[in-house]
Amino acid sequence: MSTADRPTESASAASDIAAVCRDAEFVRFVATADGDALAATGVLARALAATDRPFQASVVAPTATAERATEADATVTLGRDDATADAAVPTGPEPVSEVAFRAAEELGSADAVLALAGATVADATPSATLADAASVERRPGVATPTPDLSEGLAYGTRLHAPFSGDPESVRTALADCNLMLAAEDGDGMDEDDRRRLASMVALRTVGAGDASRRAAECVENALRPHDGGPFGTVEGYGDVLDAVARVQPGTGVALALGHDAREAALDAWRTHGERAHGALANATTGRYDGLFVARGEGAGDAEPPVATAARLCRDFRSPEPVALFVTDGEAAAASVADRQLGATMDAAVESAGGRAAGTGRRARATVETDTATFIEAFREAL
Repeated sequence: MSTADRPTESASAASDIAAVCRDAEFVRFVATADGDALAATGVLARALAATDRPFQASVVAPTATAERATEADATVTLGRDDATADAAVPTGPEPVSEVAFRAAEELGSADAVLALAGATVADATPSATLADAASVERRPGVATPTPDLSEGLAYGTRLHAPFSGDPESVRTALADCNLMLAAEDGDGMDEDDRRRLASMVALRTVGAGDASRRAAECVENALRPHDGGPFGTVEGYGDVLDAVARVQPGTGVALALGHDAREAALDAWRTHGERAHGALANATTGRYDGLFVARGEGAGDAEPPVATAARLCRDFRSPEPVALFVTDGEAAAASVADRQLGATMDAAVESAGGRAAGTGRRARATVETDTATFIEAFREAL
């Protein structure tokens, strides 16, 4: 984790958020639909709850607006910048949840484990200071939110391997390495078992025939997790937060606020992971100069989570710096570095029809034309 000093504006943002929350009669938190912003919402909401300050929390689609309900409200947006908000922590060079953590410290109560969980699913790197505040240590193994490794490896979205999305394929891979008996209860694995598990996962991820060079770097994000939190590993906790933020935001808010939503959250996480991995594994792909495109299809109501599929494609499949995942009606893009994808997606939908929102490294859109037309519009905009 980075130990570099944080930008002055990040410290200022934390103080501004704390001041707004401290002075308002009622605070509305509006988070964009990702795990980092959801965790930030939970961190701030718990800080207000500790002092009996009233609040409301919601997770909204990236293209939605955060409208003020009454003049007494103060609206704080997380993971998004909104002209209607009283204060905002947009996605930037620091995890949103880490900025929220510092604001919550100023308010008197800050959940460092929740903040670190959110930070692990951000594109920005959390600081060593946040990990120290969480008082968690790394251990050998793989980050999962459940001790059942056949589920944890199949549905987790911190990596994409040939067995991803299919618990039976995971069991076969574990058996091939004589890890099946130990893996039936992941909590009972010793350190040697965990190291062998991590090696197997890394080798199968990097050794996949369609794996990108970047996969070797990105699979590290799933290895040697921080031990702790309500889901066993902090990174597993973050994976669940990211899933529920995208597919069941109401459950996500309940989880972030500390309510008993564990089983509902895990159900949403399983569904999200299965659909994201299946969509990427079955996508039709095309390579262009600087852009890798994957076209996916939904099955009835089982529409793939395009943002997660685009991120997995960027990290584990794309030989180009920008990955675009497209279905009938939706699209998402993810880039290795800041490419102003939000502006690129805006230009694409202006040309082809739709609505878009995004940041420097990620963007989403609803699409009003066929996929071929939209892909061409995105290529021209890029």
